[in-house]
Amino acid sequence: MTQSRHFGLVGGLGVGAAVLYYQGITTACAERNLIPRLTMAHAHAPTALANVQAGRIDGLATFLAGFVKELENAGAEFFAIPAITPHICLAELKRQVSLPIVDILEVTATRLRERGLSRVALFGTKYTIDRALFGALEAFEVVRPKDDEVDEIHRIYLGLATKGEITPGDEAKVRQMGHTLCRRDSVEAIVLAGTDLNLVFNEGNAGFPAVDCLAAHIDAIVAQMMPR
Repeated sequence: MTQSRHFGLVGGLGVGAAVLYYQGITTACAERNLIPRLTMAHAHAPTALANVQAGRIDGLATFLAGFVKELENAGAEFFAIPAITPHICLAELKRQVSLPIVDILEVTATRLRERGLSRVALFGTKYTIDRALFGALEAFEVVRPKDDEVDEIHRIYLGLATKGEITPGDEAKVRQMGHTLCRRDSVEAIVLAGTDLNLVFNEGNAGFPAVDCLAAHIDAIVAQMMPR
């Protein structure tokens, strides 16, 4: 067994998603005979969301930078944020910290290219949907759901992120909207662009063609954890 490079995770921005990351990373490391060296800093999700809702992008970056610096002080060599919406401040965050990030936006774009996809839709918060993964998908045709669909996806996603569970009715709505977008708008796949969606949905059980951002991100993180 070999010890991995020291990885830092900014958790708390969806506790359920952070747990999935921890489980996925440790499982993947075990498969590679790698002992994970991992430090997590717990951010406060309501504070992050309040900054996003108020458009305080610089404030969000400064808030997150404090946790990144905690990770760096603990010895982390690189870090990741296991949530997509906070990446709205990625450019400013990179100006405030020196620690390299495994960028889920870049990872997702790479996964779409690998799968040969060109026309997709996003499921996540309205901020992620409306800004098409914050500019990371400029090379792709991103179909925006109808306004009422965006509102429903946003509502269901925030409920899942805060409560860690979903009602059967809302689960059925997500599956139906996925089917509708693929049929009505000729979408090739739905990007699961909200990591807490993975508490319920993945590429195998979604019931519609899906791209799993969380799984792709974990793959990229573990690749960076391998000793050099």
